[in-house]
Amino acid sequence: MISRRGLAGLAGALALPALLPGRARAQSWPSRPVTMVVPWAAGGGADTVTRILASGLEPEFGQPVNVVNRTGGNGIVGHAAIANAARDGYTIGCGTSEFVNFKTLGQSDIGPQSFDLISRIASIPAGITVKADGPWQDFKSFAAALREARKGQFTGSGVSTGGSWHLAAAGLAKALGMEADSIRWIPSQGGAPALQDLVAGGISVFTGSPIEAKPLVEAGQVRVLAVMAEKRVTSFPDVPTLKELGVDWIYENWFAMVAPRGLPAPVRTRLIEAAGRGHARPEVRQTMTARGIVPVWETPEAFAEFTTRFGRTAATLLGELGLARG
Repeated sequence: MISRRGLAGLAGALALPALLPGRARAQSWPSRPVTMVVPWAAGGGADTVTRILASGLEPEFGQPVNVVNRTGGNGIVGHAAIANAARDGYTIGCGTSEFVNFKTLGQSDIGPQSFDLISRIASIPAGITVKADGPWQDFKSFAAALREARKGQFTGSGVSTGGSWHLAAAGLAKALGMEADSIRWIPSQGGAPALQDLVAGGISVFTGSPIEAKPLVEAGQVRVLAVMAEKRVTSFPDVPTLKELGVDWIYENWFAMVAPRGLPAPVRTRLIEAAGRGHARPEVRQTMTARGIVPVWETPEAFAEFTTRFGRTAATLLGELGLARG
């Protein structure tokens, strides 16, 4: 027969495991490789940023980090794969600025509310790039010509309609006191074809990343007049920011670490701490900076506030462009 004291001790012993799963899960995570989903193709900006970060995550996680590209639907397929993954911390992803706009564009209900927002990883500023032998040698002459031109005479490209670099162009026009659609947008499959179109004289301006344009800059075929960044870009130290030129407009394409919404709290805490250390490793930040990528790390709360502000600005521009559907 078990005494009352013995029963009490047994009850305590049985209750103890119920108190441990969360703590044990945090201590053991990750006990196997982690998958990091990229919603865009290999070799692009999101893929590059993710692979650089993964090199810093592996020593902090003590496990391999497998980068998997899930493309399609202008980023929707990959973002859905992240949002719908098991909530155990073994599938995380690189969320990109597009997911904030899916609902506004009427493309998907996926949005910031679909994820545990960990932090932005990096940003790449937009630029104003023109043909080197064109009529504009500096931003002042470009802006003057844009203001004097009839609506739609200037054409821009760099991404699909409603994408990041399209919003960069629309915001630039607004900052110059013009209508958002003053630069007629020519959709493209990315920076490379848009830049070739620029060199061929098919468009007036490329508003994508100056980093993508660098080989053509070095070849003397295009010129970067300004960057839409808070500070000058290290790989283009002589190119001014719009703010320096008196234009109040900053636009950067950004990349973030996100996870399926509802991670166990101990796992989420461990992920935030370990990922923060991985991002802070000198080799990670130096590699990003050397490629003209701006490293970013912030608290989940700050990231959530940022997505709200970013989404509000983007929704306004998309509405003025006649693209808002949601």
